Amino acid sequence: MSPGQPAKVRNAAAATPRAAATAWRRPGSGGRTCRGAVTAEFAVALPSVLLLLALLLAGSAAGVTQLRLEEAARAGARALARGEDAAAVDVIVRRLAGNAAASAVASDGGWLSVTVSARVPGAVGSLLPWTLSARAWVRGESSGPSAAAGVPSVWHHQVQGLAA
Repeated sequence: MSPGQPAKVRNAAAATPRAAATAWRRPGSGGRTCRGAVTAEFAVALPSVLLLLALLLAGSAAGVTQLRLEEAARAGARALARGEDAAAVDVIVRRLAGNAAASAVASDGGWLSVTVSARVPGAVGSLLPWTLSARAWVRGESSGPSAAAGVPSVWHHQVQGLAA
């Protein structure tokens, strides 16, 4: 090797940090570097990401609540078809949909219906008056006036603070 080659390698290594520093400079920035730009962009994007996350969580909570309400309404309608009274239906609805759910039982001839409603839980549900409901209809097993004997024409059960 010639004595000049190691000197060139050392000079090239010393020139590399300067070249990297100039790569960070924007044209027309007056020689200033762009350090801190990623932090500023992250600070601008963070609220948007958090808002999107909150909306996704609220939507999933609403979806789960709606599924619970539908299942509670179906189970209450099945209980009515078996001849259970409205108080027993309310117990079934509360067990499946939670204590915050309100239920309404109605009879129209041979058809019986159960309507279950509740507010969406969580922070977004408490900020917005977002109430979901589900209704299930069923034909009574026995025909005639004795089919709906235990069910008044309209029966509402309200939870304190939540109107059905």
